[in-house]
Amino acid sequence: MDNAGYTALSRQSGLMREMRIVANNIANAATAGFRQEGLVFSEHVAAIGDSPSISMAGATVRHTSMVQGTLTETRGPLDLAIEGDGFFLVETPQGERLTRAGNFTSNGAGDLVTNDGFRVLDAGGAPVFIPPDVTDLSVAADGTVSAGGRPLTQIGLYLPADPFGLAREDGVMFRAEGGIEPTEAGRIVQGFLENSNVDPISQFARMIEVQRAYELGQSFLDSENERLRDAVKTFIR
Repeated sequence: MDNAGYTALSRQSGLMREMRIVANNIANAATAGFRQEGLVFSEHVAAIGDSPSISMAGATVRHTSMVQGTLTETRGPLDLAIEGDGFFLVETPQGERLTRAGNFTSNGAGDLVTNDGFRVLDAGGAPVFIPPDVTDLSVAADGTVSAGGRPLTQIGLYLPADPFGLAREDGVMFRAEGGIEPTEAGRIVQGFLENSNVDPISQFARMIEVQRAYELGQSFLDSENERLRDAVKTFIR
């Protein structure tokens, strides 16, 4: 295969990755706390000896949109949304993870947990405990949890120490590869959930663009394959 074929194949591979990402964005358009993801394309040009240079397309860098999602009122006392910057910190078997999904519940032990049962951590990194028998539960903008006017704990907000070291692990969970640090840049809103920040219209439009670009690349590869087959037939006659 010549350089043009390798270049086209690398481009097709990148387009397939982007199609999977776009499809995942659309599938999670209604997932609370979900962050839209994109793919960054790059070009690598290399020359080996006296041979012509080879240009290869790369699509391995993922970009997560941190645009604020709209807030929807649920009136649930344990439904929490973040307005501004920051993430909730949760404890998972793989370590501490960041999330914007605030649809929490209380387990049998009184711990504040996610839908997957992971414990939410407070401003000091300890699990948030809410006594099962409390009433009149309120959460202030700074995360202070109170019952009957008596402070119980404070839910922490955190940011990755390295903004470019945030790696997605699943739909709403992120790993901060450079560590985390507390922040007061955001405020917590009780009785609300932050919607996904996916723009479905733009994502559907991008899906069509990617599909057409892939079809164009496949047409080129088919034509190139036919040209090589004809050249081989001519050569062996």
